[in-house]
Amino acid sequence: MTTISEREGGDVRVFTFKDGLLSAVAHDLEIAVERFSITWDDARAKVSATFDATSLRVLHAVVNGQPSPGTLSSRDLAKIERNITHDVLGAHSQSHVRFESSSIAANGEGFVIRGMLTLAGRANEISANVRREGARLVTEVAIDQPRWGIVPYTAMMGALRVKSEIRVRVRVPA
Repeated sequence: MTTISEREGGDVRVFTFKDGLLSAVAHDLEIAVERFSITWDDARAKVSATFDATSLRVLHAVVNGQPSPGTLSSRDLAKIERNITHDVLGAHSQSHVRFESSSIAANGEGFVIRGMLTLAGRANEISANVRREGARLVTEVAIDQPRWGIVPYTAMMGALRVKSEIRVRVRVPA
């Protein structure tokens, strides 16, 4: 059995995307999950993971698909983090996101993991295509927030909002 966290070289990133009439003044974001644990049990062909929703930290804005450090002030970053954890995720009452695999199957040079993701108190099945990138295993999963009862962030009477689909990327040592 192997357990990976941020201390063992794993990283989890959440990517949000702007939408709405005023999206030109908004920013796509890259957000780090600073506390998580992913356990791979070879003997049972099982993966389980826990992500601490209160440990989300906005790293930077993303402009034209590229990180843009310095675009947002430290005050803006803190305000966005508060909005995400308190208003969007309600992390004060549901602070952990959990994943439990139900199956793992080979898929070309990688594999597909299927299982239940519990987010904001709701569980839904998801699947993740995992691929090898050098010495790392990588997956990127699309999460449609309303499927978990999450109302995407909006401001200015909806003229500025976050798209309902976010992307979550997990990278761990192989």
